Amino acid sequence: MDLVLRDVRVVDGTGGASYRADVGVTAGRISGIRREAGGARLSGARVLDAAGLALAPGFIDMHAHSDLALLRDPDHSAKAAQGVTLEVIGQDGLSYAPVDDATLAQVRQAITGWNGDGSGIDFDWRTVGEYLDRLDHGFDGRGIAVNAAYLIPQGTVRMYAVGWDDRPATDAELAHMKRLVAESMEQGAVGLSSGLTYTPGMYANDSELTELCRVVAGYDGYYCPHHRSYGAGALQAYEEMVALTQRAGCALHLAHATMNFGVNKGRAPELLALLDTALDAGADISLDTYPYTPGCTTLVAMLPSWASEGGPDAILERLRDESAAEKIRHHMEVIGADGCHGVPIEWDTIEISGVTAPGLADHIGRTVAESARRRGEAPWVTARRLLIDDALGSTILQHVGHEENVRQIMRHRVHTGGSDGILQGAKPHPRAYGTFPQYLGRYARELGVLTLEECVAHLTSRPAARLRLTDRGLIREGYRADLVLFDPDTVAAGSTFDVPRTLPTGIPHVLIDGRFVIEDGRRTDVLAGRSVRRGA
Repeated sequence: MDLVLRDVRVVDGTGGASYRADVGVTAGRISGIRREAGGARLSGARVLDAAGLALAPGFIDMHAHSDLALLRDPDHSAKAAQGVTLEVIGQDGLSYAPVDDATLAQVRQAITGWNGDGSGIDFDWRTVGEYLDRLDHGFDGRGIAVNAAYLIPQGTVRMYAVGWDDRPATDAELAHMKRLVAESMEQGAVGLSSGLTYTPGMYANDSELTELCRVVAGYDGYYCPHHRSYGAGALQAYEEMVALTQRAGCALHLAHATMNFGVNKGRAPELLALLDTALDAGADISLDTYPYTPGCTTLVAMLPSWASEGGPDAILERLRDESAAEKIRHHMEVIGADGCHGVPIEWDTIEISGVTAPGLADHIGRTVAESARRRGEAPWVTARRLLIDDALGSTILQHVGHEENVRQIMRHRVHTGGSDGILQGAKPHPRAYGTFPQYLGRYARELGVLTLEECVAHLTSRPAARLRLTDRGLIREGYRADLVLFDPDTVAAGSTFDVPRTLPTGIPHVLIDGRFVIEDGRRTDVLAGRSVRRGA
């Protein structure tokens, strides 16, 4: 064998009891498992004494925003050091394929706050297949830091076929979108994502989304919506997604399935009852969450959808117009904009986490309300100026979650882990660097919300099953050697809201395809990541 992990506590991903064993790796696969007192010890070219450590399958981040980071940063320790060996990207309905030249320029501007503007990256792809090929090539043909699967971004597809108009698609436009989705699934995408509080994807009605989901279902993919509200009407928004996918015959994976804002405090049991009823009736549903209460997105996402019609340039034009800007303010502060989930915005919950213009850095780490007080002006004045001066590129933390909801949802039988990690900004959400050790250290070891074995299953075999991966997510002979070695007594997130880019502790080794990407707590120069395509 190439490698033997000696005397390790195997937490195999099934959720069953852990056990002590030697585990062998050969040619990137698990080639032997010898349980304690189970005969002759395994031997290999290298033997690593793993006494005191737990061995788990590599963690799968079901909701990642590393679409450009994987091509910009060969190190990518933000994820690799957490034990993440596979990320699912193309989230929230907005990413970089499939596109034409005009759509690419628009989407780069629209999600600068998520991923940066992509300067320094050669956008030499237009189709999903070409983007996945680019991930495979990575850095000088050597690949990327971790593996990546891709969801077709429905908002980008609509931008390509319809534009930024708030109207139903024509028959020809719908046919174009269905063709783009089919081609993208054939090229290796695992499903379809939506961001239904983000323009232009949110302009799609249920009939349009159902038709696209029918295409996805034909390829055994899944639909992953950021649905229409996590605030006012959140339960109805969840019901809409369940009903829509049942009509389409499509599997459903609910993105960052939270219940936020004051209107939803303590209401997680209502969501879980809704899901249990559908599951018991035979629906194919899963969900992901991150183990934190605040959310993270862009400041421009808070605007009402009508203010975004026409795209980024039209948004800026409206913000510069006094009459239009006042109408936007009224919708946000009084009525409750759909961009803010139908809830009147509370500026003391909106913390600026990143800006693209260096001259605006003094806003970072302060709420909009705090920045406004320092300037002696109304919060909307500060927010409006920031949107204009930063060309819509500012990112925010939104402090609107509830701990009791977080804990109840993560216990659910179809729960998986997803960081929703936005890596941009001077002060990003700590979930980008800490989600998986936070699950293991705080919620399993310290709080006992999950047992260690349950927690590992949520982060490994459950997401692998959703992705239809038949050789990942479990410690079994023949499975890929995507593995994490961690100390269950010390594993912890290092990232905090004050120091969010700190790497975790207690995860000394991470392997992808049997190669060490983290060794003795340090990132190696190994680039073992590749695209993971539908049916692979």
